[in-house]
Amino acid sequence: MAEHDMTSPLLSPRSSDQPQTVLIVPDDEDSEPADRPPSNQQSSLQAGIPLQNYNHSYGNGNGNGHVSSPNPYEFLGSDGFSVPAPTTIDPFRNGTPFVSGVYELIKILLCLPIALARLVLFGACLAIGYIATRIALEGWKDKQNPMPKWRSRIMWVTRVCARFILFSFGYQWIRRKGRPAPREVAPIVVSNHVSYIEPIFYFYELFPTIVASESHDSIPFVGTIIRAMQVIYVNRFSQASRKNAVNEIKRRASCDTFPRLLLFPEGTTTNGKVLISFQLGAFIPGHPIQPVIVHYPHVHFDQSWGLISLAKLMLRMFTQFHNFMEVEYLPTIMPPDHQKQNAVLFAERTGQAMASALNIVQTSHSYGDLMLLMKAAQLQQEKPWSYMVEMARIESLYHISSLEAVDFLDKFLSMNPDTSGCVKLHDFLRVLQLKACTLSEEIFGFLDVEKNGSITFKQFLFGSAHVLKQPLFRQACELAFAECNVEGENYCMEKDLADILRHAIPELNEDEIHGLFNLFDTDKDGRISRDDFFSCLRKNPLLIALFTPRLLHRDTSKAGDRILEEIV
Repeated sequence: MAEHDMTSPLLSPRSSDQPQTVLIVPDDEDSEPADRPPSNQQSSLQAGIPLQNYNHSYGNGNGNGHVSSPNPYEFLGSDGFSVPAPTTIDPFRNGTPFVSGVYELIKILLCLPIALARLVLFGACLAIGYIATRIALEGWKDKQNPMPKWRSRIMWVTRVCARFILFSFGYQWIRRKGRPAPREVAPIVVSNHVSYIEPIFYFYELFPTIVASESHDSIPFVGTIIRAMQVIYVNRFSQASRKNAVNEIKRRASCDTFPRLLLFPEGTTTNGKVLISFQLGAFIPGHPIQPVIVHYPHVHFDQSWGLISLAKLMLRMFTQFHNFMEVEYLPTIMPPDHQKQNAVLFAERTGQAMASALNIVQTSHSYGDLMLLMKAAQLQQEKPWSYMVEMARIESLYHISSLEAVDFLDKFLSMNPDTSGCVKLHDFLRVLQLKACTLSEEIFGFLDVEKNGSITFKQFLFGSAHVLKQPLFRQACELAFAECNVEGENYCMEKDLADILRHAIPELNEDEIHGLFNLFDTDKDGRISRDDFFSCLRKNPLLIALFTPRLLHRDTSKAGDRILEEIV
């Protein structure tokens, strides 16, 4: 970035009059659509040229003709944001969480003796399979190479036990369509994930290598069995772990002596009524993939693993005469040469093939939505499913992780949303330690894109992520901290912060200043370090607007020079 970009004011001082609307008439041969800002927006901002506030929904979203309110983040390059319409799809909700109907109740009572016998069969098969697996693993140290054949033959005992376990759960027969492709043709298999039944079925049918969460290793009995499948462990929240898993997938898929690999690209179980977004681990290596789809036809009992306990799901399976399961092996999908490095397109093609075969749609939900759903349910929200935001879209647009989204949800829920999941202005200001004033109302109005006097979590998350993504956000944080760091000792005290904040909200009293200081002092050591300052603004990006007046009215050339030197 050129030096004047760092040293010039981010935006010319705002007039106290009503904001002016600038009509830009482009030349015929170099015209741009009227519904988006000009391509040189950033340079126009830095040159002090006022731009139109493109968040038109603010103030006139209901067609009432009101003038749009100022956008407090325009100095960062923001032209407003839009929020996708809410979806009524819940990909994780089990359709029959409770026993309903006389028929189902009578059937459960009649099947109780059968359930007891099935439970005994399940326990016996699990014990035999566990013993056989321990024998197969005994003394085996070289886990980086394929399991020796004589050990794999012992694992056939466990595989047969797995089929009897399926029988105990009511799957006396399983309808299959198509056949598995040879390992040398399709070294990777991907499947939709509806229940804990599919891993048991694939263990019996294919005995593949699987990719699983590190937490699975500690599951009694099951952890030992999946180790025999030469599982590739991954921590979904660790970038290094995910990278290592992808490298291991590449290595094993390229070696014909390893078993084929099985991945569930959705990353979690769904109710089977939709496909959610795919993780890219199976598609990055660029090897041919055979998709497999699993379907559980039912009338009275939904076998999907929704937000119900494992014990309850197992009991319901034990008390059914028969549970239906259909497995279809789809044609192998070959990645064209020019797409071998484009995992996104490869995943899209595979997802479309699977969704078409299942006759369902694929949504932008992800495991992050399940985390949000469970967090809202844990905090006893009346409609926890309303807090899902289709996290795959958020991650793609704004690079916000699932853990960060959960942190934003924590903050939003502390605002005491009503039964419809909406937050009013006074609760919003209370949590962000803001005083009711024009600037605070502008910040709230920036999020309230529907102009109904309240905001939803989706608006709060999209708006916060939008501010974080702005090209000048980082630079504004640097300059704001430079203004607070009056002593040049890389931290600021409460008095320093008060002097800065009163440029934005002159009426702040000592208690309100102290509340904001505590919000920024993340490590609670009585002063705000640079790490504290940036951590707070990362978690509360909307607060960057508090420093706008200071940045607009002070000569920051020296701070800009120092920051430029650090960047270089």
